[in-house]
Amino acid sequence: MAREITRDRIADRLGAVTYDRFLLYLMGPYKSFNLNYILSDEKLRDVDIDALPGPFRTLFQNEDAIDEAKALLRRVQGTLRTDPGVNAFLAVDIDIDTDEIDAVTQSIAYARHANATVFAVPFLGHNFGVGEEAGSILENVAKTHGDRIVFVHEANVTSEMIRSARTRWDLRVETYETEADLLDTVRRFVVTTMNRERFGDLEALD
Repeated sequence: MAREITRDRIADRLGAVTYDRFLLYLMGPYKSFNLNYILSDEKLRDVDIDALPGPFRTLFQNEDAIDEAKALLRRVQGTLRTDPGVNAFLAVDIDIDTDEIDAVTQSIAYARHANATVFAVPFLGHNFGVGEEAGSILENVAKTHGDRIVFVHEANVTSEMIRSARTRWDLRVETYETEADLLDTVRRFVVTTMNRERFGDLEALD
């Protein structure tokens, strides 16, 4: 039988930071959809990528550029673990086998147990998948944890998921232009949530 996901189980998987018990679940696309992963070399040779319209060229981005999505999340995580010193984590950090607990169920549990959850969505091609997973999480936690969630997307990212997040769940949605903007936005949200737990209207988690 799969073991239950708890705040203690999450915290035990993470390193020590100044505010160990403030759990920040950081979620976003590790990779975006890319035709380099799907088409054979022969088929790729038949495609004149430079002649394609901009939105379609993004589907053929260099794999290194796509891998930047996860690197961005790691940089944001590292910065937040230092300043303001919260226990920021990605789902893969908890290292629970998806045969034990499926990925969406894990994400729902992480969002429920986190003091704050951030959906960070950069523009790295077409981010298929993140919207579906985010929607599954929000359907389960938005009513009870909406004040602890923020959706931050790069300014040129558009999707039905983002529109739904604002209208359907009354979720806080922010945009950013640069990585520095993203970090500032997330840091402000985290500090505000910490202060609301200490002095305001949010119940402090153990």
